[in-house]
Amino acid sequence: MIHPDITPDLKAAMPLLRGRLLANQSLAELTWFRVGGPAQMLFTPADEDDLAYFLKNLPEELPVYVIGVGSNLIVRDGGMPGVVIRLAPRAFAETSASGDIVTAGAAALDKRVAETAAAAGIGGMEFFFGIPGTIGGALRMNAGANGGETKDVLVEATGIGRDGTKHTFSNADMKFVYRNSGVDPSVIFTAARFRGTIADLDAIRARMNEVQTHRETAQPIREKTGGSTFKNPPGNSAWKLIDAAGCRGLRVGGAQVSEMHCNFLINTGNATGHDIETLGETVRERVKASSGIELHWEIKRIGIGKS
Repeated sequence: MIHPDITPDLKAAMPLLRGRLLANQSLAELTWFRVGGPAQMLFTPADEDDLAYFLKNLPEELPVYVIGVGSNLIVRDGGMPGVVIRLAPRAFAETSASGDIVTAGAAALDKRVAETAAAAGIGGMEFFFGIPGTIGGALRMNAGANGGETKDVLVEATGIGRDGTKHTFSNADMKFVYRNSGVDPSVIFTAARFRGTIADLDAIRARMNEVQTHRETAQPIREKTGGSTFKNPPGNSAWKLIDAAGCRGLRVGGAQVSEMHCNFLINTGNATGHDIETLGETVRERVKASSGIELHWEIKRIGIGKS
């Protein structure tokens, strides 16, 4: 699908813009699933001020969505109308540590934050080592793994609203719940500060090794996947419900429920976004029929279906 090119209008409305605008840019290579249609407009801001300027001058009727490394995302085959914003690592991925505080840009990999903390002898952030996303996504989704969650260590986050206004959010302001936060969805997070505890470096490294070993032995991390597909229902595990419903290895087109970990969907090579989403919905239907429990998507799905 080819969307109308809005580049000339945006450039005319924003003569001081320094970031890069790309019309009808494919999003498939920007996601771990490697599926999906193009963004009508992909914007990569030069820095935080450039992002604020862009949002302030962007027509209100244009939808906006921000993506990180696409590790938790299905883009539908018709692509994404409006603007997709991707924060460039060169401007938004710096990490640093001082005392028991780690500061990170929203485009910093969660794994990098764990490494920065470890190098400074700061414990409590080892769980980030097992999350294959960015800090921006971790803030939005209260990302967690291996017994830890973002809410456990966040001091404050900064972000920019749809009107270009900069905001600072305390931990309480984030209104964290399981795999989500209560901050206005239109806010684009740009950075965060985390507090850990000074700890023995060998103990931190050992914990990080445990996290990595768990990922390598229990998850299909070398496949085209998107991480955990469904949230764990209260008091239950999504993978156990999926397995009990007979969905391990289930296929729709080029999409398959992982044999290794059945809360992971994989692109076996030629899947479409429709294949993956249909497989997920089929799993949900079978689990509901089998157990009476309704699974809820953890993976984000954006865009429109291919007509």
